[in-house]
Parts: sequence; C-alpha cells; structure tokens
Amino acid sequence: MNDRRAPIVAGVVFAVIALLAVFFLVLPKRSQVSDTQDQLAQAQDQTSTLQAQLRSLQEAQAEAPQTKKELKKIENLIPPTADLPAMIRLLSDAADRAAVDFLTVSPGNPALDASGSFSAITASISVTGTYFSLQEFLFRLETLPRAAKVTNVSISPGGGTETTTTTTGPQSLSMQLSVNFYTTDPSAGPGSQPGPSTGTPGA
Repeated sequence: MNDRRAPIVAGVVFAVIALLAVFFLVLPKRSQVSDTQDQLAQAQDQTSTLQAQLRSLQEAQAEAPQTKKELKKIENLIPPTADLPAMIRLLSDAADRAAVDFLTVSPGNPALDASGSFSAITASISVTGTYFSLQEFLFRLETLPRAAKVTNVSISPGGGTETTTTTTGPQSLSMQLSVNFYTTDPSAGPGSQPGPSTGTPGA
C-alpha cells in the first residue's frame, strides 16, 4: 500500500510545490511586469510631451530675433510713456517734409482708455500751406513711426500770405486736426508709474 501511495504523495507534494512557486514567484513577477509596462507607457507619454515642448522652445528660440523686432516696432508705435517731446519732433519732421508753411501742436492730458490697458493723448494740430502740402502732411501723419488716429479734420481758406491761382501761385489753406496718440502707460498723467513725460506742452 505504501508503495502505491508513494507516487500519489509525491505527485501531491509536487503539485503543492508548483502552486507555491506560481504564487510566490510567477504571480509577483507578472505583477512587476505589468507595473513595468505601465511605467514604460507613462515614460513614453512624458517623453512625447517633453519632445513637443522641446520643439516648441526650439521654434521660439529660432523666431526670437523676429519677435524682438516686432515687439520693438510695437513699442515704437505705442511707447511705454507719453513722451511728448518725441511726439512733437515727429510732427515737426512730418511738417518739414510736407513743406507746410506753419505748424502748431497742443497736446492734451493723457486719458485712460475704457479698457484700462492704455492711455490716449489728444493733440490739436494746426497747419497752413497749399492743398498739396496739406495732403502730403496728412499722408505723413498716417505713416508716422508712432501710431496716430485722426479723429477730426477741418480746412478753411487763408492762414498765411494769400495768393490766388490766377496770380503767383496756389491759395494758402489752413487745416485743423484732432489726433490721438497712445501710450501703454495706463496712468500717464501726473504721479504715474513709470511717470509722466516732461517737456514743452506745445510747439
């Protein structure tokens, strides 16, 4: 009987050992493999994200010089301060190039825009000259390095030494304009930061 039971007992013992091996060795390894696969998938996702970020940074670096130029252009169009002296110099240069006879500029106080993100400076401008010189001045006003918006224009005869088209030359005309200039300083008035522009209020 013992001889017959021996193979059965051995088989049972082997089966128990196999089950124990599966439980203590195989199953933990399978769990580790599953965890490793999950970690690998996460690492691959992170790698893809990092590669995309790297490409974005590389593109931004390559475009940085052009971006700086554009930012500088925008800063020239809408400076961080009112900078009235520079504004008046631009207008005087435009008047000289347009060959107008006379120019006066009276900048108003900066006023905060309703959006609260910038200030507008309304300047009253008066020029005299021929029709063509006034037309040229308007063109140069529209193409100033600093952003300008003409809100009102009126033209009347005279304003200088009048002549007629039947004598020595074209008639002199007088033109009055209201023009808005801008600054990114939302508090460009007295006590503002970085501070109000100082200089001659009119020219």
